[in-house]
Amino acid sequence: MRLFRRRRKQGDGSLDRAADDEDTKHLKEFANSRQGVEAFVEPPTTMTSTTVVLVAHDGEWTRRRVRDAAAAHELAHKLRIPAYDAQVVGYPQRMREWNRQARNRGV
Repeated sequence: MRLFRRRRKQGDGSLDRAADDEDTKHLKEFANSRQGVEAFVEPPTTMTSTTVVLVAHDGEWTRRRVRDAAAAHELAHKLRIPAYDAQVVGYPQRMREWNRQARNRGV
């Protein structure tokens, strides 16, 4: 008898759920409602599928799943925002500053 069932992987080597239309909708709404948005594509890990982090001009950010890196770059192209590979360029300082300020505000 099995006590624990491992979730079947749905992404590239991931135990996480696959990206869906709600993820894409959220990313589009974020990008369209903020200025200076850039996309940072994160590679899949053993726990999560490929994700993309959108960072606005003020450092506010959001992260959602995408099908794969090509889909993330395609979405950024459609949204007319620049896209970078997070493993190569890292994350912008404004994102870290926004996180620090959010912690200080208790958010």
